[in-house]
Amino acid sequence: MSVQDIATPQEPPAVPTPPPGPQSPWEPLRNPTFRMLWLVWATSNVCMWANDVAAAWLMTSLTTSATLIAMVTTASSLPVFLLGLPSGALADLVDRRRYFMVTQVWVATNAAILYLVSITVGLTPTLLLLLVFTNGIGLAMRWPVYAAIVPELLGRKQLPLGLALNGIAVNVSRIVGPLVAGAIIAAAGSEYVFAMNCALSIGCAFVLLRWKRVGKPPSVLPGERFLGAMRLGWQYVRESRRMKDAIVVTCSFFLHATALIALLPLVAKRMMDGGAGIFTFLLAALGLGAIVAATQLPRLRHRWNRDELALRGSVGQSIATLVIALSDHVWTALPAMFLGGAAWIVTANSVSVAAQLALPDWVRARGMSIYQMAIMGGTAVGAFIWGRLAESTSVRTSLIACSASMLLALFVTRRRVLEGEQEEDHTPTHPWQEPVPAMPLEPRDGPVMITLEYLIDPQRRGEFESIMAESRSARLRQGAVSWGLFEDVQRPGRFVEYFACDTWADYLRRFDRFTAMDERLHAMRHSFHLGEEPPRISRFIAKHPPAR
Repeated sequence: MSVQDIATPQEPPAVPTPPPGPQSPWEPLRNPTFRMLWLVWATSNVCMWANDVAAAWLMTSLTTSATLIAMVTTASSLPVFLLGLPSGALADLVDRRRYFMVTQVWVATNAAILYLVSITVGLTPTLLLLLVFTNGIGLAMRWPVYAAIVPELLGRKQLPLGLALNGIAVNVSRIVGPLVAGAIIAAAGSEYVFAMNCALSIGCAFVLLRWKRVGKPPSVLPGERFLGAMRLGWQYVRESRRMKDAIVVTCSFFLHATALIALLPLVAKRMMDGGAGIFTFLLAALGLGAIVAATQLPRLRHRWNRDELALRGSVGQSIATLVIALSDHVWTALPAMFLGGAAWIVTANSVSVAAQLALPDWVRARGMSIYQMAIMGGTAVGAFIWGRLAESTSVRTSLIACSASMLLALFVTRRRVLEGEQEEDHTPTHPWQEPVPAMPLEPRDGPVMITLEYLIDPQRRGEFESIMAESRSARLRQGAVSWGLFEDVQRPGRFVEYFACDTWADYLRRFDRFTAMDERLHAMRHSFHLGEEPPRISRFIAKHPPAR
């Protein structure tokens, strides 16, 4: 043994750092702005559920048609499907705080009209559906803007927890809303539920006045045009594989999950005394299951990925629907409703997180509005399908068919992926400065064509073309209207990439839209280039000579 061995104490073996455990599900509520807006969101959803419960129960007193009763859900959901993208485009173009306030005023006004009509004129099934539809317009405006605000306030790590808390808010309101509505209906009448909604919505609008939103620095470029913004929203989603997968999965899930909600008034009527209390208890069990599952989501995500959670949630929803279909007693139906609520939040949260992480901030409201359109489109169509089937056969047959169909849909959509090995990083970056043209240009001048020349090893043509296929989607997501790749027939390995934008301003906006993922793709493209200088880039502006 050496002197050094004796004099120098041996270092203890390194203790491996244990992996971080699941975060507290309540962590985002420490953010005061998120907490304030979350309370507004929760209150707004109490109003929504109270309104839907009052309208659905009121419809059962106006008609015995299962189709019309189920159409209450369709009338509430359809506006989001029809108006989601225009609403999302506005939320990306205007001040989100003011827009959020406008949505609250809209819902308050609609509730006031419902109240006045119900105490003076008297509601008919058609008029009730119309006013439920106009209330849904307010929901169509509100959802995209709130979905876009949440990632502004929370980091990437806390986003899943924030979305889970939003799910808790929805499902607490699913309990509180029906309970409050049921108490008011029993004590005074359905019209006073609408009066309460009016007052609470106005209160939420005043709370939003306190929010001092820190917006982005104003751009020197002219604002996006409304129709162009909607087109780009569609284009982004069309070119994003992760968004398309999330939309297919969520549309399929809600097409089937809506059966329990749409037919629940009829399910409640066949149990015990069939009163509003049974309906309220069933809804409360559904909401309670969702709340309990939401508090366990951090642990569940620690064990399973988003695809596994969505699969388990969908299977749970199918089982819950089947048990409800076969149950004639409330005490067997309540546990099934609890399972259905838990399955709903597990699946919805997993798919929603995948959609949020697939979107950069500049297009988030538009992307999430399209995602919400898929939810509401599936909900509206599903409510109509299962309502018609229940009317032509029976409620039990409709729910059994829904349960079986959900399992079949899982098989059909099995290749849709919500979480890959490498997550898309949409952290905003600004790695390059905007080019300064050598000639005077107006922002509206265009179209603009950009070309890049690459010199690559012809033996690596297949690898290069694979990367360029990914580049095509990236260029189109950032606003390009066309893209192409050409190879020189006289000089193999010399490639020219081109893409075009509508205007010079549209081209410059791309520099504000770069993300970490775009930088990675840029580096991968350039790694194939063999020239001593970087790939040559040229920019061209369209000229419009007078016709002869």
